[in-house]
Amino acid sequence: MERRIVSSAIGPLTLYAEEGALARLDFGDTDRGGGEPDREKALLDEARRQLDAYFRGELRAFDLPLRLEGTLFQEACWAALRAISYGETCTYGDIARAVGREKALRAVGGALHVNPVPIIVPCHRVIGAGGGLTGYAGGLETKRFLLALESRET
Repeated sequence: MERRIVSSAIGPLTLYAEEGALARLDFGDTDRGGGEPDREKALLDEARRQLDAYFRGELRAFDLPLRLEGTLFQEACWAALRAISYGETCTYGDIARAVGREKALRAVGGALHVNPVPIIVPCHRVIGAGGGLTGYAGGLETKRFLLALESRET
């Protein structure tokens, strides 16, 4: 797995690519090991370009090959996240209903918590049933920032 650290409006992000697909996005400068240098250079360059455009408010949907590995339930939840439009939000209950497990709110929260590519697979768009912000891997300030970024008129 090849790693690249990129700067962003919310601080450093660490991108990991493997076998021609983006496999992880971590908040901060992390090291989960590296692979062959420059093998995934073009993909990591494109991921950086798209993230830069997103943070400038110029990109509403990412178009990157992703390597999302999880349980069938987690993968269903991540697919439901990708259906949430830019600037929109939904609740954990909405995701649970979308994956056919209406009462599995905690399980949905668990699946979102292990989302390997936050921002790109937009778990920040999921809020509590009462409209409040709930946990986020990048922290609630980051979640607030991302939602505010997406709510601006472009």
